[in-house]
Amino acid sequence: MSDTVSTDKPVSTDKRFPDDDEIAEIIWQSQSVFRDDLFAGKVALVSGGGSGIGMATALLLARLGARVAICGRTQEKLDRVVEFVKSKKAFANSKGVSMLGIATNIREPAQIAALFERVTSELGPLDILINNAGGQFPQPAIDFSVNGWNAVINNNLNGTWYMMQTAARHWRDTARAGVIVNVIAPVDRGMPGVAHSVAARAGVIGVMNTVAVEWAPLNIRVNCVVPGLTATAGLNVYPPEAVKEFPRANPMKRPGTPLEIAESCIFLASPNASFINGEVLNVDGGYRLWGELWTAGRPEYFENDD
Repeated sequence: MSDTVSTDKPVSTDKRFPDDDEIAEIIWQSQSVFRDDLFAGKVALVSGGGSGIGMATALLLARLGARVAICGRTQEKLDRVVEFVKSKKAFANSKGVSMLGIATNIREPAQIAALFERVTSELGPLDILINNAGGQFPQPAIDFSVNGWNAVINNNLNGTWYMMQTAARHWRDTARAGVIVNVIAPVDRGMPGVAHSVAARAGVIGVMNTVAVEWAPLNIRVNCVVPGLTATAGLNVYPPEAVKEFPRANPMKRPGTPLEIAESCIFLASPNASFINGEVLNVDGGYRLWGELWTAGRPEYFENDD
């Protein structure tokens, strides 16, 4: 499943999902609907920027002229993305583009504070925060351990909030406008197998709905992007019985691409979306209307009757 697959046909599940190197080249070479200098002079921070959707969004921001910081738990992943941008030396030099990778555990507020200080000192005052970091493991909810539940809530809800609050305080204290885009997951219909993540992501929407009002006087916009099933190597954590049913995840019978999700984030972060605040943008191929996504495999009870 890659960005080169035709979008008008169901995608076969017998092909591996694209790895990060493939995604990086696709993002760098694909045509964008946005002008090349859209974010010239702007500074963006993308959490979970070392792979998948976060990496795709960070690279597209860089292509469009932003100075970009990426954070994640693994410095090696971040360094690979930074080196990829450096390999495009002529482009980077002509656009004044730079990228900075900073290993950070977003569940630790002290590390987030240090992250923001370094971004400001090395790239300049922050303008855009893309909250993409998150993760979960597929398992029936009845079998969650306390530690397993807490790990997902701490990462997907608490970590997202710590990043939002730190950014908002930075903008308040410097009297600067700011934009936050939270990349979450479908929650309206639930998602069997990842109840912990659904709970966390629903919490992010609730927080967004509140602070979009509270922070409007500070000229801070907050929105969410909800990707549906997206073709990244992150899908490899799911069992074969779940992967087999991925084409039934939405009416279009294919996964989304990292580029499609990244461009949605770019739009909400751009001046073109300056009157959009407190909104949830579903980029899911219609999953909220129709589709099945059994992340831990379809239970026998729900098998189709012969």
